[in-house]
Amino acid sequence: MPRGGKKGHKGRGKQFSNPEEIDRQMKAQRELEANAGVEKESSEDSEEESSSDEESESKRRSGVEGLIEIENPNRVSQKSKKVSEVDVSAPRELSRREREEIEKQKSKERYMKLHLEGKTDQAKADLARLAIIKKQREDAAKKRDELRKEKEAEEAKAKR
Repeated sequence: MPRGGKKGHKGRGKQFSNPEEIDRQMKAQRELEANAGVEKESSEDSEEESSSDEESESKRRSGVEGLIEIENPNRVSQKSKKVSEVDVSAPRELSRREREEIEKQKSKERYMKLHLEGKTDQAKADLARLAIIKKQREDAAKKRDELRKEKEAEEAKAKR
């Protein structure tokens, strides 16, 4: 049911391709495939590394991309390196996140070292709090001892 005066697409006439047009397209496709096959065979006779590059390019350029040559100056092509060419021992640049993560870990370790030595404000506050608690416990222990001694003294007087 069309809405608002718009008509659907179902009533339109169908367009069929000519059989000659289809044959022409199929022949062009076969010729392209045959040319690609000949290029592959000739490259296999040459160095293996160049054939692998051409095969990867032919795989990447499927459809229209294979027909049209476009040179994009901004495109950086990824070239595969051999294992022998890769220098593992060379120092690589760290990303910003990796540098920040390492800095964060080092500062945390530095802080913990100072904290254990008692040089940070938090460590000083903790030590002061511990000293106060220790003093309170000592006072409470003395008080309990005095009360116990008084009770013993009263019991001793009561027994006499």
